[in-house]
Amino acid sequence: MQYLAGRTLGVPVPQTALTRVASSAVSATPEPPPPHVRAAFGARLEEPELLEGGIAWRCGQDGDVVLKPASSTAEAAWVAQTLDTLAPDEVRLAKPLRSTDGRWVVSGWSATRYIEGRPEPRHDEVVAMSLRLHTRTRSLPYPRFLDARQDIYALADRMAWGEVELPLQADKGGRLYGALAGSRREMQLRPQVVHGDLFGNVLFAGNAPPGLIDFTPYWRPAEWAAAVVVIDALAWGGSDPAIVERWSHLSEWPQVLLRALLFRLAVHALHPRATTASLGGLEYASQMVLEVL
Repeated sequence: MQYLAGRTLGVPVPQTALTRVASSAVSATPEPPPPHVRAAFGARLEEPELLEGGIAWRCGQDGDVVLKPASSTAEAAWVAQTLDTLAPDEVRLAKPLRSTDGRWVVSGWSATRYIEGRPEPRHDEVVAMSLRLHTRTRSLPYPRFLDARQDIYALADRMAWGEVELPLQADKGGRLYGALAGSRREMQLRPQVVHGDLFGNVLFAGNAPPGLIDFTPYWRPAEWAAAVVVIDALAWGGSDPAIVERWSHLSEWPQVLLRALLFRLAVHALHPRATTASLGGLEYASQMVLEVL
């Protein structure tokens, strides 16, 4: 069984796995949640078990509590409050837990219920789940904490949409980014709250509905979130190229695909753990995008 707080496919772009902190690396020996945190979430008994992915800990007498560090208290509280009331069709949610005194975050830790499953290369199902999820998030107001984000993922997102410009290392994706950025065109899609990092955060368990274990909010069109899944599936998930065509009915598909690709290229170029070797998947994905532009 695998329970990732983001994907780790040998490419240093997973957002939640790296806690979206550009200047720090995931510890080789992460510290477990302290006893008072476990007690606050009703998981005092039994020693915590580090789950595959490296930052989340399974706790509790029945192993039904998952604790993970929160890089932003405001964001973690927002995610918990949102998922607590969200009810997307045919999606199993890792429901957030409150502490005994009603808090969503205790000493930099948040908690959810454990759900069974593991990531599987069922990429079209993830895209379909993305669309169902985002019909439910369409009415959510703009999360103000997004304005304060300055991690590499937030910067890369703003770059992809032409909102900021930053120098990118050429051999880590900057050259390809520069070649593609000029193909951006204006779009009329409506921004909303979306999950911008679904690939690797969706678990499958047989015929059960897909399970969602995290939420990384962005303020972008729902079609863009689906496009990010497709780019990730092409670059690192072994998806067949026809996945691009299968979702081409989505509005402004070539342009949202392009922005999804630019987003991942900018992350790769900005990330301290990225290498020229790990760029290959995105170079492959770019060939698929160029065919539809």
